[in-house]
Amino acid sequence: MNKRVTAVFDGDVLHPDAPLDLKPNTRYVIIIQEFSEPPVAGDAWDVLEAITGTIEAPPDWSSEHDHYLYGTPKRETEGTE
Repeated sequence: MNKRVTAVFDGDVLHPDAPLDLKPNTRYVIIIQEFSEPPVAGDAWDVLEAITGTIEAPPDWSSEHDHYLYGTPKRETEGTE
């Protein structure tokens, strides 16, 4: 089982940002990695806005999404030969 958990260290104890569904009295390995970006707060639109432009895709992605997602033939568009 692998889980990704963000937490705040107050100098003595790590405080998870969300409740953990872990078995009590069980030993776990914790890997500490500094979180360089604060988590995105807000609703789903704020999250989507934060990741806009971060995915590389072909220039005709929006007009040919069926081709790239489902393998359908590309449509005939103006300016293509």
